[in-house]
Parts: sequence; C-alpha cells; structure tokens
Amino acid sequence: MIRSFKRIRYLGFVTLFLEACNGFVQPKPIGMLRLEYPNPKYKKISDIYPFDFEINQNAILKKSAKIAPDIYYPDMNATLYLSYVKVENNIDSLLNDAYKLPRKHMIKAEEIPEKVFISNVHKVYGTLFSVVGNAASQLQFFLTDSTRSFLVGSLYFYSRPYYDSIMPAAKYIERDVVQLIETLRWKN
Repeated sequence: MIRSFKRIRYLGFVTLFLEACNGFVQPKPIGMLRLEYPNPKYKKISDIYPFDFEINQNAILKKSAKIAPDIYYPDMNATLYLSYVKVENNIDSLLNDAYKLPRKHMIKAEEIPEKVFISNVHKVYGTLFSVVGNAASQLQFFLTDSTRSFLVGSLYFYSRPYYDSIMPAAKYIERDVVQLIETLRWKN
C-alpha cells in the first residue's frame, strides 16, 4: 500500500514536470530600451582657466576650488572630472601617472582601447582611454603641451557600472570629450 502510494506520488510529480515542459513558448512583448539624447550643440568656455575649450550646452560647468572645472551631465547623472597641473620638469611622472590611472580599472575592464591626439599647430598632445566593461570610470584622458600644462579628465556615473546600461550615455559623452580635446587651446 505504501509502495503504491509512493509510485502514484512519483508518477504525479513526473506528470506535473512533463506538463510544465510542454514546449509551449509564450512570446515576449516587443520592447527595447530607447535612450535618446539631443544632438549636441557646443559652446566655447573661455573663463579664468589656463585653457579654452568647447562643451555641450546640455552639460553644466561646475566651478570648484581646483584650477579646472568639472562638467556635470544631469540627464545622465554623470560628471567629467578635470584636473589641471603645471608642468615643472615633471612631465615624465605626470605621463606615468596618467597611464597608471586607466590600468587601475583592468580588474573590471574587458579592454581599454586608446586614441592618440596630436595637434602640432595648437601644441595639444594626449590620449583618450575608453574603458570597456563594468569599471567605475568609462572614459579617461590626458592632454599636455609637454612644457607648461597638463590636463587630466575622468568620467564617472552616479550609478552601478553596468556597461550595457551606461554604454549609450558613455558613448554620447565620449563625443563631447573628443570635441573638448579637439577644441582645447592653451592660454599663454
């Protein structure tokens, strides 16, 4: 009697399991994440800083006690932190530090491609690092004239760094950073 009850219960579980796996697939509703950002319009920033550059009009320039401002993107909840240092026979250590910073993200990054920028006319030389992966900072760059000025920038989002989620915003801001790099002019 007990054996037959166990067999019936076993057959009941097997039947329930097979019914649950009947192969009927319910289609998911059509829907995709759609992030749209406005086309960037740039304005020239010529202020008390030792350099001029252009930023997106949708970004907010945050002045601080530092020599360089921070650039805040309210729609994306992100900030591009800028730091300016005078070169005083220490260009080697500044470059070494600038290359070390992206390497700190190698633990979480899948890759860190580099874009080199050289403008002999305006004496602007630098590298942009695009961090691919779930790292804390998605973009980092440095710019220098190699004799007097050195500018470093890092992009941080105020959210968990899930690359798939923040990638559209990071790519949008990367365009702005390239614009900043290409329009940067050192003041004498």
